[in-house]
Amino acid sequence: MTRRNWVRLDNASNIFLAARSETDSKVFRISAEMDHEIDPELLQTALDTTYDRYSLYHAVLRRAIFWYYLQDSDLRPEVTTDNQYTCAEIYDARRPGLLFRVVYHHRRINLEVFHALSDGTGALWFLTDLVAEYTRLRYRQQDLPENTDTAQLTAQPGGGAEDTQARELTTDSFRHYFRGKQRPTEHPKTSSPSMSPTKTAYRVKGTRTPDSRTRAVELTMPVKDVLALARAEEISLTMYLTALFFESIRCAADGLGKSRTLAATVPVNLRQFFPSVSPRNFFATVRVEHTYGNGPDDIGTVGRALDRQFRPKATPEALEKKVRRYAKFERSPMLRIVPRPIKDVVLRVINWVNNRGLSVSVSNLGRVILPEPVESHVGRMGFHVSAVRPQMCAMSHAGLLTVSFTSPFVETDHIREFVRMLTSQGVDVSVAATRVTEAEFAEDSEI
Repeated sequence: MTRRNWVRLDNASNIFLAARSETDSKVFRISAEMDHEIDPELLQTALDTTYDRYSLYHAVLRRAIFWYYLQDSDLRPEVTTDNQYTCAEIYDARRPGLLFRVVYHHRRINLEVFHALSDGTGALWFLTDLVAEYTRLRYRQQDLPENTDTAQLTAQPGGGAEDTQARELTTDSFRHYFRGKQRPTEHPKTSSPSMSPTKTAYRVKGTRTPDSRTRAVELTMPVKDVLALARAEEISLTMYLTALFFESIRCAADGLGKSRTLAATVPVNLRQFFPSVSPRNFFATVRVEHTYGNGPDDIGTVGRALDRQFRPKATPEALEKKVRRYAKFERSPMLRIVPRPIKDVVLRVINWVNNRGLSVSVSNLGRVILPEPVESHVGRMGFHVSAVRPQMCAMSHAGLLTVSFTSPFVETDHIREFVRMLTSQGVDVSVAATRVTEAEFAEDSEI
């Protein structure tokens, strides 16, 4: 009998199991658009090669009495056409299978991942390896050497090379950095500002999609134009987009009524402070908020206020303190002896309480740089997630910024306001949306 490698879920993954629902599958999608129609046979060959280098992606999810765990498997992934709605459910406790899928549509390669397996950065490494291998196969007679090692072509966002030895199932960066005693840091200590108690945030409401599928709308625009707007306000692109998101919601709702506070959660990649090349989840979240009506509420002022909140919370010290607090809770003796179904209920309640203090979620994977010759064959790249609340995701490549909105609601009024505000500043924006209602599908059938 073959002995299988297994590992308990890291402390960021357990919440995804407890919080997933019919509306929110906890699946996210990362895409790369090529300069030609996808060849499915070559994509399958590229997937086979890439898959063999990522033992983590061989894992299936199992349930024990006290915890969930990932276990190695002999399953092989198969490339399929994009014939389901975006971010459809992947994990099924009744039929354990691989926790990701690769689908294609015309020129686009899509990787969808169950969030308990990997985070956006880890999935981006897998996708860029996949695209690099596919590109080698597709153009090997033209501009890629026959013996090119795709590991050398894979780039992290920003262009750093990835270590192929650390894509293992058992590598848990949370345990490595935050399980033992807190170690001295080279970073100077920063004092966290005193924060008032978390306000009850405005909750965006709408009409649920008919079959609980995620509504996704993708905007594409020149990244330099939006960066110029952010720099003019002296804030980061992420906080500028967040302020724009807040204002679009306020305009779409015709004011916020008594709930004048909008709040967002923003994930932070911990690898930039605590080096890790594991594709498993390794991030923390930061909450920012703005209460309207207490002073100037223009986008620049709101963005700068959000930036002042975000920066001290996103330091290595503040993030380590937060992650250690969660890890300590997870390892508490009382919680360790509680059966897994009860733990799920506890985590689900905690997640529900946290959600009451949030209006939206924002995530920015940043700029992706691929090495040549892969770079010249890849156009826009983007990602989005299933959503229990309105969510905005951003990513840039090849001079194009892709901003994707997802929501459990049919309405897209806040997205229309977002586009209106950008175009009024001279930004050229193209829009693409998924269809979710019967009327929209009827229009599609007539095209």
